Amino acid sequence: MSYYDIDSILTDAQKLPCTFELEVPGLGILEGNAGEDIKAGTRIDLPLWLGEMLSIGARLGTSRLVTLDMPEALSERVMNALKADPRTLDLRALAPHFYNLSERILELFEEEEMVDVLGDAFKKRAAEIADHAHNSRGAVGGGVDFLRGLDETERQLFRAAHDRAKDMRIWSGEAKREVQILRSTHGDGHVET
Repeated sequence: MSYYDIDSILTDAQKLPCTFELEVPGLGILEGNAGEDIKAGTRIDLPLWLGEMLSIGARLGTSRLVTLDMPEALSERVMNALKADPRTLDLRALAPHFYNLSERILELFEEEEMVDVLGDAFKKRAAEIADHAHNSRGAVGGGVDFLRGLDETERQLFRAAHDRAKDMRIWSGEAKREVQILRSTHGDGHVET
């Protein structure tokens, strides 16, 4: 994603729980207490971009100002639900840019099992998305709820698959018409030699 990509900007704006490791004078505004200090051990939800910047000291070998915590959207409870049946989760309610957020979080945390769980979940959900996208009657019943719970990446996938299926139906209809025209102008289609 690029710097000017709206999905990237919205992903970086997602709130992430952060725990302050040091006391910070005058930064109480983040807690809604203007002019107050933030005490060590205070937990505040900060935008991903800000939390990442404040935690950068840990990567540079100095004392870190904050520790990043795993967001609720990627909690153990959510991972267990994804393992059980990823199609039942409303990812949009967890995070509108769930997969983009996951990608960013995995840049910050080493979570090999999470990589596997998210990959498997995406594959299973993508198969379901493809089924709905290729259904010319549209989503019915529980399918509507499933489609409503798609995150932005999945919505883009659905749109692309739906548009390609529509293009294929149009092409198929045109090909049938061409065959019918050829048959009508050349008889039954057999060429005599």
